[in-house]
Amino acid sequence: MRLSFVSKLEELCRVDPDIYLLSADLGFRLFDDFRKKHPGRFLNTGVAEPNMIGLAAGLALSGKKVYCYSMVPFLTMRCFEQIRLDICCHDLDVKLIGGGGGLAYGLEGVTHHSIEDIAVMRSLPNMKVISPGDPLEAELCIEESFKYRGPMYVRLGRTGEPAVHGTVPDFQIGKAINVIDAGRDICIFATGNMLYKALQAARLLLKKKIGVTLFSMHTIKPVDHDLIVSCAGSFRSVFTVEEHSIVGGLGSAVSEVLAEESYGGIFRRIGIPDEFNRYVGKNEFLLDKYGLSAGKIAEKMEWVLREQPGLPGAYEKPAVYSGDKQDGKNNIS
Repeated sequence: MRLSFVSKLEELCRVDPDIYLLSADLGFRLFDDFRKKHPGRFLNTGVAEPNMIGLAAGLALSGKKVYCYSMVPFLTMRCFEQIRLDICCHDLDVKLIGGGGGLAYGLEGVTHHSIEDIAVMRSLPNMKVISPGDPLEAELCIEESFKYRGPMYVRLGRTGEPAVHGTVPDFQIGKAINVIDAGRDICIFATGNMLYKALQAARLLLKKKIGVTLFSMHTIKPVDHDLIVSCAGSFRSVFTVEEHSIVGGLGSAVSEVLAEESYGGIFRRIGIPDEFNRYVGKNEFLLDKYGLSAGKIAEKMEWVLREQPGLPGAYEKPAVYSGDKQDGKNNIS
């Protein structure tokens, strides 16, 4: 996703001399070509993210279109006050591009993990929150951000993420993308890196004759309210899947809409429990521990369906739920 972001931004810079890119002492190899082609429009502010935000605000007040890049936890939480007052309060045209969302920086530990960022950013007035699901969505997101004036937070993964879309989707801020439309048993809203995992999980469920429809909910604020309302009237169960805390992220955004619409079906959030990570390992290892592998996502959804009355007799409750057995916790709320 990061490569898609840089490639598209370079392309946009060739047609708009007002674009500036700021980095907090990160992304030197990533931005090598950008610096060579646009040396006066790349600024390294050092390990001082709050200063970067202040500088971005000044540039935006001077009519520039500013993109700020850093690792997610340092970009969103270290300088929250500056984002709130310098950018959002004045509704400035500054785009915050965060790399390494969720547990991407697995081995670096809690300081480098970002499971609260969406909750923090979506609480800010004027802020838009986008979490692209694959490299193509990341590229389209940057293109759309160029057309949009105002504060925006874009949450990216790292590099090498698998593609989900075989063709170019219709990407619009605030409008989800239908990835699979194959039944009305389960509706899945997935965001960010979890879109590919949710796609794999959906395929596993379809093999068991469970009808699944999957949406890429790349925009978490403003969330696609009309689509959620439509799905509430069409699906017996709705799930959200995200590499983020179950508190304040996509699950919370969807649940707010469903609650106001008095949804009477099954709703579950699948994400990271309300706790700091207690494991040591790479990203895939941590995702598996928290039940965010494709197999465990599918198992949880099937397990929830089996617990509900009035469903087809083929659903039988499994003898054991293979969640995190260490302390009895799991990431279904």
